[in-house]
Amino acid sequence: MPNALPVTLGDVHDAAARLKGVAHRTPVLRSRTLDALVGAEVFLKCENLQRIGAFKFRGAYNAVSRLTPAQLEQGVAAYSSGNHAQAVALAARELGSTAVIVMPEDAPRSKREATAGYGAEIVTYDRYSGDRVAIGEALAAERGLTLIPPYEHPHVIAGQGTAALELIEEVGDLDALLVPIGGGGLIAGSATAAKGLLPRIRVIGVEPEAGDDTKRSLSAGRRVSIPIPRTIADGQAAEIPGELTFSINRHLVDDVALVSEDDIRAAMRMAFERMKIVMEPSGATPLAALLAGRAGTLPRRVGLIVSGGNIDTRRFAELCAAPAG
Repeated sequence: MPNALPVTLGDVHDAAARLKGVAHRTPVLRSRTLDALVGAEVFLKCENLQRIGAFKFRGAYNAVSRLTPAQLEQGVAAYSSGNHAQAVALAARELGSTAVIVMPEDAPRSKREATAGYGAEIVTYDRYSGDRVAIGEALAAERGLTLIPPYEHPHVIAGQGTAALELIEEVGDLDALLVPIGGGGLIAGSATAAKGLLPRIRVIGVEPEAGDDTKRSLSAGRRVSIPIPRTIADGQAAEIPGELTFSINRHLVDDVALVSEDDIRAAMRMAFERMKIVMEPSGATPLAALLAGRAGTLPRRVGLIVSGGNIDTRRFAELCAAPAG
């Protein structure tokens, strides 16, 4: 491991201080039924109950809150499939700024409506033919906005790490931590916090089988690009790991588990029926890995980051009702 990674435990603690009283300190859920099913003590950090319904508010607020008064007056921009969009929109509103968000045309309706509801202007594009980074950068340059990317930003990564920080502060020692991977910001921040506090902890990422860019990249020792994934886990439809996030994750992430679409649906059903919580598909992937045995032999105490719960009732019912196979 290099002597200095771009985000440190100190950065995560600093973000936690900035977020105190602004972000929710989300609950940690236990289930005896789940423990019995997987043969471990499982602690679920419920970021589906965070403001905007996902962990993304942590990183967005940590980044936007550090802008100068002049930058806040000019406004911010972001690109996102949904959760970062809402997070930046709300953070901008909370801090007296404005936001312009680049979103794919096929982003879930509930996420688009919520983003607009926080006061953001939405610019759409085709995710299968357009380049959201190029669109966002051009838009920001044209209008003089500060671009807040969804994961390629040290303040965003540090903010995301506060979820794992809170989890460990509340429950103490963990042997393993399972975290969803999209662009890699959540697991980069989580691994920074977890390994900073518990050096022996195993940090395991979880990706949908169709979106295994980080697993392939870690195996290759370099960033590997894949075709844009088509998966129900829209928050994890990344084609290549972030450069900044991968520079952290290649040193701190121990393994990546892959889950099928049916594994994700089964986890969503189990969480709703037995634990009475709603997980969006991306948020359910760590639970899916546990229930389907994709994470290997489990140690005694396992933490999960439930990254979000943003899904409309029609889509949730459709996915949960889908037969396996």
